[in-house]
Amino acid sequence: MLRRLVPCKPASVTVCLLPALAIAIALTAAAQDTAPPPPSDLLIQNAFIMTATHGNIPNGSVYIKDGKIAAVGAKVSAPSGVAVIDAGGKYLTPGIIDSHSHIALDDDVNEATSPVTPHMMMLDAFDYHDKAIYRGLAGGVTTSLLLHGSANMIGGQAIVIKHKYGVNRDAMLFPGAPRSIKFASGENPKRVYGGRNQLPSTRMGNFTVQREALAQAQDYMREWDAYNAKVKNGDKDASPPKRDLKLDALADVLRGNLLVQIHCYRSDEFLTEIAMAKEFGYKLRAFHHALEAYKVADQIAAANVGIATFADWWGYKEEAWDAIPWNAVLSMRKGVRVAIKSDSDDFARRLNQEAAKTMRYGGATEQEALQMITLNAAWIIGVDDKVGSLDVGKDADLVLWDGYPLSSSAVPSKVFIDGAVYFDRSLPGFGMPRYKEAM
Repeated sequence: MLRRLVPCKPASVTVCLLPALAIAIALTAAAQDTAPPPPSDLLIQNAFIMTATHGNIPNGSVYIKDGKIAAVGAKVSAPSGVAVIDAGGKYLTPGIIDSHSHIALDDDVNEATSPVTPHMMMLDAFDYHDKAIYRGLAGGVTTSLLLHGSANMIGGQAIVIKHKYGVNRDAMLFPGAPRSIKFASGENPKRVYGGRNQLPSTRMGNFTVQREALAQAQDYMREWDAYNAKVKNGDKDASPPKRDLKLDALADVLRGNLLVQIHCYRSDEFLTEIAMAKEFGYKLRAFHHALEAYKVADQIAAANVGIATFADWWGYKEEAWDAIPWNAVLSMRKGVRVAIKSDSDDFARRLNQEAAKTMRYGGATEQEALQMITLNAAWIIGVDDKVGSLDVGKDADLVLWDGYPLSSSAVPSKVFIDGAVYFDRSLPGFGMPRYKEAM
């Protein structure tokens, strides 16, 4: 983990580990939580603005008021006395959004004691001091979806955070973000439970476990509906069913109150998951990893399911053998909403580079590539009405880059979240104006 902070050759491991170790020690030191700063007005001018929705604006300006984008364009008016940042022609983009992350969850990412655990809450495992939040921030990430792992056919409920490193825990939670739940099919659940000689140990077992759990939830809903009907009709002797947290969560899936995010690789399993959702009447939000999406992209698009995929990972296990780097663009051309995600605290630091690969593999346009780590990722999480593009009314989550962002050479100069600077590379230390060590 530490070596990822500083690239180095094997012969120089000891030397290269020293600055990485310094960062780790500094960020592991006792931190004093701070409150987020009050919203303030700000004008960023003379920027090359990449909006992610309506093209680029050379020498443009963004006016931020009360943490929101109040105006964006070639000519923007702002009240006198407003603080001004001259971007000096640098690129300004929406904050990067990671639609699949497990940072800040330590070793608690999988509750692998049962293949069905929808009542697990990732909030209960959220370590908001994890330095991976800072590393993502320094790479331009402003929002992440923190998911349960893929050990279970039906895992726990995710949380959405903003990378406001240094503030208190609740201030990091994305206000009003929809609830998501993690499902998983394929090799992982059958390996975890098959290795213990229990159900599921095959793909047949995987989907049997999932169907059985959903059928139980249907029965549970009928029991509660019958009870509520009796109460409504004045039956004072009606007895409520026994409360079951697991079935409460699955009932919310069936009612459409949870966005279903599914770890899934193979094309046949996409079709099975789509069919099962239709059978039980719930909606799928996105397939994650989705390395064979290009094989059945028409069906995925018709079901209005997005994908959160890798740019070019392949071959790291059996169900990844048919992966191709053209997957993202081929699927997008068929109408699928495509996001490029990290699934890694290392890759999260350079999602801009991962998105840029789609321009090389498949010919994505600049705006399409940018949308894969901004607007499309926001849609998968369910927050595209609040973040993901530089449009009036959205949260002022922005990144100012020192070079062309869809390249391997650019790094963020400043990162803004809700209009406040949370990372500034020009500051001494680690560029964190909101982080304070406890005295």
